[in-house]
Amino acid sequence: MSSPAQLNIAPRRWLMREISATLALSGPIVLANIAVNLMTTTDVMMLGWLSPRALAAGALGQSIYTTLLLFCIGVVGALAPLAASLVGADRKDTAGLRAALHQTLGSALLLAGPAWVLLWATEPILRAIGEPADLAADAARYMHALQWALAPALLYFSTRCAFAALDRVAPTLIAGLIAVVFNAGANYLLVFGKLGLPALGVVGSGLATSLSQTVMMLILVGWSFVDPHLRRYRLFAARPHFDRAAFVSLWRLGLPIGATIAAEVGIFSGAGLAMGLIGPHALEAHAIALQIASVAFMVPLGLGQAASVRVGHAYGARDERAVSRAGWTALAVTMGYVALSATAMLAFPRLLIAPFLAHDTADLDKIVAQTLSFLQIAALFQLFDGAQAALANMLRGVHDSRWPAAMAVVGYWAIGAPIGIGLAFFTPLAGRGLWIGLACGLAAVSLQLLWRWIGRERRGFFPPPSPRLEVDVESGPAETVASAPSGG
Repeated sequence: MSSPAQLNIAPRRWLMREISATLALSGPIVLANIAVNLMTTTDVMMLGWLSPRALAAGALGQSIYTTLLLFCIGVVGALAPLAASLVGADRKDTAGLRAALHQTLGSALLLAGPAWVLLWATEPILRAIGEPADLAADAARYMHALQWALAPALLYFSTRCAFAALDRVAPTLIAGLIAVVFNAGANYLLVFGKLGLPALGVVGSGLATSLSQTVMMLILVGWSFVDPHLRRYRLFAARPHFDRAAFVSLWRLGLPIGATIAAEVGIFSGAGLAMGLIGPHALEAHAIALQIASVAFMVPLGLGQAASVRVGHAYGARDERAVSRAGWTALAVTMGYVALSATAMLAFPRLLIAPFLAHDTADLDKIVAQTLSFLQIAALFQLFDGAQAALANMLRGVHDSRWPAAMAVVGYWAIGAPIGIGLAFFTPLAGRGLWIGLACGLAAVSLQLLWRWIGRERRGFFPPPSPRLEVDVESGPAETVASAPSGG
């Protein structure tokens, strides 16, 4: 297949049109991502203001919670490309989209149950891997309040995927902005005990986030009843029912996506746990640097999510040229952004870390020095992190998730993790070694995903149908390759 440089129909015209469409769709998604991430940032800041120990305990708890949450989001997030394909194929198919959403909402609740059980066992899990008993106990107290945010967060994200497929992204931004303000106020009141409320410390921070996620979900549900375009689909008005085909499609595409995300988030969470073994200063610096990198990553993530929808619409319409254009445009815009964010991390590191260090301790200089060293490496891996976010979502748009999952496991755990552990515990690099390993893992994954996208493009996103039973590279030997979009 032709790359964008080879497309011969008014390249400047279609490029500007595609960039405009991508930015128009991704803008509210990016802002909504930032708003959601700012809730975590607020938690980290408030816990940092409370004490270095509270910050360290929160970082340990988040390392477990985030891994589980994002794995679950990967599963339910498969609704985005599936819904986009349904809309791209037939915008009048209200029943198909509604059925897909209902299976996703049910799956969100199905995933939340086992996750709650694991999160309730935070303290024994942390103690079993060698974390200090006092930090493990504080992390468990934080988690027992935060874990209830998981179900409403998954329900919100599921609904948001359906909204995005229908080009209704503004409500998710509004919900996110309201939740940020609510979360900041609730954190301040509950952590420090203002306006006559008890000072709950780490528990108050977790409770504030749980309430904020619930608020976000309720806003989207309400919006579905008042928006004329959304009301036509009766997303929450119609009685839910089990649709086996939609349920299987979601899990077939979503499980590998969840595995891909868990592989990435798991290595970052594992780095947090390893930092706890290196020392409390390293853990505090890691939490700050990672949160700064996470905020910056919300833009590539939003651009990738928009690419998944844009590619998905073209895939549903079986427009091969539009699939290619949407994908390459999103990747180019993403790389332009990450070049700027990496430059900002190198140019203004002290300005970025200042909001997280309101407490004054004798060890403040040590924490600052380690945070600055981590940010230098974070600036480098921003380039690879942005590329893998865009490429993974481009592939999800064409329902390609199994090979990317395998590539993520190899890149993060067979390449990144051994390098990071070796440098951290067998050289003087310590925490810097872990971050170098993270950068190597991201580089390995992004290069593999680029190879996968180019290969899919060359072979054709829509292989010609065959009358015989043949092997689908994504689905396995027992499925017939149909003329309608399937894959993944």
